[in-house]
Amino acid sequence: MDIQDFWEKALKDTEIIRSRVQPLAVFGATRLPYIFLAESAVNAGDTVVRKGEVVVDKPSLILPSNLPQFEGFEPESEKTPALNPDFLATYLFVRGIRFPSLKYENRTHALDLREGRLAEAIRYYAHELEKAENVSTGLVIGPEDCWQFSLLIFIANQVVRQADGDIRKLLDDFKKKGPPF
Repeated sequence: MDIQDFWEKALKDTEIIRSRVQPLAVFGATRLPYIFLAESAVNAGDTVVRKGEVVVDKPSLILPSNLPQFEGFEPESEKTPALNPDFLATYLFVRGIRFPSLKYENRTHALDLREGRLAEAIRYYAHELEKAENVSTGLVIGPEDCWQFSLLIFIANQVVRQADGDIRKLLDDFKKKGPPF
């Protein structure tokens, strides 16, 4: 499979089971914790559980618009095409997918295999997040071999949901502080 096939597979098979309720920070870094679940390609009937967070922050360099920085989205398998950060940003841009010019750093904290079917894992983790009243962690399912794209879809969903609120916050801040000059 080439990168286009992986992208299309992720678009078709990614589902956001539980979105993040907390808003993204407008002026600082935001941590987007996630639990990503996928049917195991190696152990039929089991579920791959990937826990981590994507930190969305201002880049250390001033960038032109629509030039995001992606770190930590590299594949662990030779079966997945190489996704260096520059290639990934260009690939998305050419397809009309624009992320704000921020730094998106994926940090995987745990990668486990859970016995049992994907549907059971979804119920379990959805219940655990609800029981803990966790409004900051997203629950995402998708194909194991293109988890990077599934996470990018999750992040894009969070950014789009936030856009209206971000504009209001920026306008309110502008009204309070006045023009920057």
